[in-house]
Amino acid sequence: MSNPEDYTVGWICAITTEYVAAQAFLDERHDGPESVSHHDDNDYTLGKIGKHNVVIAVLPDGEYGIASAAGVARDMLSSFPNIRIGLMVGIGGGAPSQKHDIRLGDIVVSAPRDGNGGVFQYDFGKTIQDQCFRTTGFLNQPPSVLRTAVNGLKAQYEIDGHQIQERINGILEKNKRLRKKYQRPDQDSDRLYQSHVIHPASDESACATACGDDPGNLISRLKRTEEEDNPAVHFGVIASANQLMKDALVRDKLASERGVLCFEMEAAGLMNRFPCLVVRGICDYSDSHKNKNWQGYAAMTAAAFARDLLYRIPPNKVEAEKKITELLHSVLDTVSTTAANVQSMTSRLDREEDVEILNWLTPVEYGPQHSDFLRRRQPGTGQWLLDSAEYHTWLNSAKQTLFCPGMPGAGKTILTSIVVDDLITRFQNDTTTGIGFIYCNFRRNDEQRIEDLLASLLKQLARSQSSLPDSVKTLYDRHKDKNTRPSSDEISRALQFVVTLYSRVFIVIDALDECQISDGCRSNLLSRIFSLQAETGINFFATSRSIPDIEREFTGYPSREIIASEEDVRRYLDGHISQLPAFVSKIPNLQEEIKSEITEAVAGMFLLAQLYLDSLGDKTTAREIKNALKEFQKPNQRGSAQDKQQNALTQAYEYAIERIDGQKSGFRGLAKRVLSWITCAKRPLTTLELQHALAVNPGDAELDEENIPETDDIISVCAGLVTVDEESGIIRLVHYTTQNYLETHMFRLTPQNVENNDIAMAAIQKFITVICVSYLSFNTFDSGYCQTYVELEHRLESNPLYKYAAKNWGHHAREASVLCQEVMEFLKYETKVEASTQARYSRYFSYTQDFPRAMTGLHLAAYFGAEEIVKGLYLKGAETDPRDSYGRTPLSWAAENGYEAVVKRLLEKGADLESTDEDYGRTPLSWAVKKGHEAVVKQLLEKGANLESKENNGRTSLSWAATIGHEAIVKQLLEKGADLESRDEVYGRKPLTWAAINRHKAIVKQLLEKGANLESKDEVYGRTPLLWAEEKRHEAVVKQLLEKGADLESKDEEYSWTARPRRGAIVMQLLEKGANSEAKDKYGRTPLSLATEKGHKAVVKQLPRAAQLDQ
Repeated sequence: MSNPEDYTVGWICAITTEYVAAQAFLDERHDGPESVSHHDDNDYTLGKIGKHNVVIAVLPDGEYGIASAAGVARDMLSSFPNIRIGLMVGIGGGAPSQKHDIRLGDIVVSAPRDGNGGVFQYDFGKTIQDQCFRTTGFLNQPPSVLRTAVNGLKAQYEIDGHQIQERINGILEKNKRLRKKYQRPDQDSDRLYQSHVIHPASDESACATACGDDPGNLISRLKRTEEEDNPAVHFGVIASANQLMKDALVRDKLASERGVLCFEMEAAGLMNRFPCLVVRGICDYSDSHKNKNWQGYAAMTAAAFARDLLYRIPPNKVEAEKKITELLHSVLDTVSTTAANVQSMTSRLDREEDVEILNWLTPVEYGPQHSDFLRRRQPGTGQWLLDSAEYHTWLNSAKQTLFCPGMPGAGKTILTSIVVDDLITRFQNDTTTGIGFIYCNFRRNDEQRIEDLLASLLKQLARSQSSLPDSVKTLYDRHKDKNTRPSSDEISRALQFVVTLYSRVFIVIDALDECQISDGCRSNLLSRIFSLQAETGINFFATSRSIPDIEREFTGYPSREIIASEEDVRRYLDGHISQLPAFVSKIPNLQEEIKSEITEAVAGMFLLAQLYLDSLGDKTTAREIKNALKEFQKPNQRGSAQDKQQNALTQAYEYAIERIDGQKSGFRGLAKRVLSWITCAKRPLTTLELQHALAVNPGDAELDEENIPETDDIISVCAGLVTVDEESGIIRLVHYTTQNYLETHMFRLTPQNVENNDIAMAAIQKFITVICVSYLSFNTFDSGYCQTYVELEHRLESNPLYKYAAKNWGHHAREASVLCQEVMEFLKYETKVEASTQARYSRYFSYTQDFPRAMTGLHLAAYFGAEEIVKGLYLKGAETDPRDSYGRTPLSWAAENGYEAVVKRLLEKGADLESTDEDYGRTPLSWAVKKGHEAVVKQLLEKGANLESKENNGRTSLSWAATIGHEAIVKQLLEKGADLESRDEVYGRKPLTWAAINRHKAIVKQLLEKGANLESKDEVYGRTPLLWAEEKRHEAVVKQLLEKGADLESKDEEYSWTARPRRGAIVMQLLEKGANSEAKDKYGRTPLSLATEKGHKAVVKQLPRAAQLDQ
């Protein structure tokens, strides 16, 4: 057996074809390794090329992408610790251009260009982001010994030509088994189609058949002459991502803008963990015309180049290189491991339709946030929680809940990321264990509604399956063509089904206190999680501030308070004290004093340690630092513990603002604009969105890119209050308490330092409004809405602030409460208004032209609830009831969104109360009821809105209110005399039935007290409210209906009550009220036989008591 320490060259392949080609070029084959690392599952081939001992590994069968490559490299380095240089050799997709005549079989070698290390990664899941393609950090260059050898080989090829084809022929001559797959295909099969020519999606036949040989569809290329190398070798940038590039238009754009020569799916996972040279043989053109005919030959050409390269490198040069494990401490770094594991969990499904369905569920990804949080962890911190008895009990037992409350700034989110990382690491190779996690954020309300949160858990658990679960496909099929979204109930049912596919499931939710409480989101989420736990036995971990309402939800469950221990705070300070001015490093006693004083002052708050340490960054003497340390102790000298915490935070933020005010005017102004934008933005902004916002000059016809500030400058002027999450690209405040402070001190951010905070806030909202509408008014949008998907994507990518501005300018205008002339000017341009409306609708759906057109300025003002703009438009003579392409009026939009002041203004102007839209046939009252806007409902009813107006499906306002559960609205409608017995036209159900189905006990009570008919049956299933309550297992509603005298023996079209109850408690209620325990359904089954057949154990257990009740 071979000694692993004898091998200095690591060679990684992605697929078997590449693995075979690599082995074919070994001069010698060696026995397998004597031993490998305990966790190393790689398959290795060992041998020699030239004078180098080489170890070759291949990715697991069926696994592709960045995470898998990183995992193979990690394990290889663990088992072969002396590896000094790395190679990633295999196939890729070419990016031919006028500048680079790349053809099938050619070779592309990664080489640094224009600031890239030879490989760059474009964002996972999106081909283009920010300005076209966005790198996610800098990827390392290969070691200098490889780059030097490449230059030498390049010169050798230029002088003498290469012998690649001859070497391949020699191998195929010796091994005839390889000829069929690995020899060069017929040159006629090398077709480069025009970029607009797309291979039919449903046609799997060869391109020659499906796409033809029409010269108009092909790019004509001259045959290579004898003086030219064939295959040719190209040197430059390789683009890598967790997706397969099959879009010729995007390929061309990236080739043009970034000089990309080749696309592949693994290298980005290696460069920062396994610095290597990437060599790719071209097997297709990164377009829709992909085929496997050239893969074998392309793998051979790449391997042949790698062989020639190793022959140029003297062994002593390799020995002189540092071991990769020494060079890169981050190879086994927790963050890298976790990022790879997260990606591994999310990349088991790679079929395009599966990815499309999962992204349709929700585009939100918590993986990047998780990686960002974990990256901020100081090594060694948080171990106390993982070692605690509470955590071990939660981890090792089923159906467990662990609640971890903590004060603001205690480090709850970082600890959550530590828990998630621990779970992922423990179960990374266990496909029977599912993990879902959510990081709640009060700034992400638009993507953290109850449906979004449940959909995210469903997405995470579904994509870790080997195939997409049927329940998810059914959900997609039911809604996609109708452009509708699934309800929270539908998502919950699908989630429960997917959970049952695992033996164990862990769900982790951070910052429940930041989960919105509007529409009962937080309580609804907890209710559904606990219900899921009761049904399936999941384990649930949650963190929150210590808020009584939340703590009550966890009464009786184990808990462990989160507080930053002195040991953890010291670890943090040890790791970051080097950031202080250089003179501090020369005074050990001062360093110790800093650590001791800050550790004592922070009183369990990591955030304070960060803020305090950062505030010392501009001190120039030891005396200044010591004076500052004394100030840190002052908030701890008086008041309750909570007061001390708040005083300390407030003081820290005051120090930061004073540091900002002490800067030169240009820096000070930039800092205050940055803080204003981040504080007031309606959702987290990316760095590029903020950069564009800061670059806008109102009145300009286009953006001046020379006016865009650098990200480093944006961060540095903000005195430690702003940070960038590298994985997600989000720029944010360091903590939610920073947001709380700034919102109550907005006067500190205005240029004039206005003393009244409300006036200051309004001024800043007006400033942001003006920036947004100025951006929307740029000349580039004169053309109106986009006609194609590619055009829309290009618009959004080329204008990063556009989508945010389109979605939110009106919200800022509403909160500014003043009329902006810039808004009035923008609303004059119909094409620009229509273009912005299309961008506003580009959230969930794929490209569509199905967005409301012909929206007037009054429509938009009503939609956003901007009363001052409504008044301004009326002064300009606006029509009160214009209709957009959906048939909707301004009153319809204002009612749906709940804007009382605008509804009042429109009603005063005589707006039509009974206008109906074309899609649903809803009146303004119907919209307000469905969305739960109690005050608007009251306004409309007082103006005489028709209570009984029916939508296209025959549903009245009372029907909707009973379905959704709006008690106050039901009360209003009943007081106005709403018809209790109206039926919808789809199911023939009355309001009482809808309330019973949806478990709305209070509304059932209201309807019964008003005399609703207990025995009314729906027209589709023939079921009474009692039968539906039994079916849905709503014990409380069953009890209500029975107490009111509901008929025990009522039957629907198929069965009696015997067919439905699955809970013993409901069975006993029915039997105690006199239900016949021997009743038979239409198939002759008794309650006992049916319960036994369906596996309802609780019912089977209760039924023997029925005999006693009957006697």
